[in-house]
Amino acid sequence: MPVPAAGPADMIGTMKVLVIGATGTIGSAVAQALEASHEVVRASRRGPLRTDLEDPSSLDALLDGVPDLDAVVCCAASGPLVDLATVTDDAFVDGIQGKLLGQVALARRAVRHLRDGGSITLTGGTFTAPLAGGSLCALVNSGLAGFVRNAAGELPRRLRINLVSPGWIKETLEGMGEDGAPGTPVAEVARAYVDVVEGTMRGHVVRP
Repeated sequence: MPVPAAGPADMIGTMKVLVIGATGTIGSAVAQALEASHEVVRASRRGPLRTDLEDPSSLDALLDGVPDLDAVVCCAASGPLVDLATVTDDAFVDGIQGKLLGQVALARRAVRHLRDGGSITLTGGTFTAPLAGGSLCALVNSGLAGFVRNAAGELPRRLRINLVSPGWIKETLEGMGEDGAPGTPVAEVARAYVDVVEGTMRGHVVRP
């Protein structure tokens, strides 16, 4: 069960928020939404401030270079669709590395850099029905949910950790040439991230 919030928000007013994956569809929308009220530092694999979830040393360099953080938000995670019958062991492990282990590595490091009462928000995903090729992603998403729920009870200094797990994004479907109607508008998804950063929840999996 999620660990209940202990009281009112620890930080009121402007926060310094690091958004990783800030050039992607979700990340750019999240950064823009947060910038309405907070100082946002944008990082990505191909931006001026670079980092890669698959390279722990780049996470160390990023966090060392951005002091006094109140929140870390990771929107960079993505996982491949694989054929369960033919995927190799190495390819399966590679698929887990970035989205699952990379976000866990980020969270562990963020604990050492956040101000007291700060927050970590990771990104998972949601399938409403079994998806062809989706077993790897399902494993990663379940692993993230379990990690966040338990880690919430272990974090020191009133730190919070949560997971946002959107389903299909309307704009992503449209970019693939599909009907966007079944998807959630990215602005609505971004609002969920803002609510998590500004709120008091701990150990929750939020599905916008």
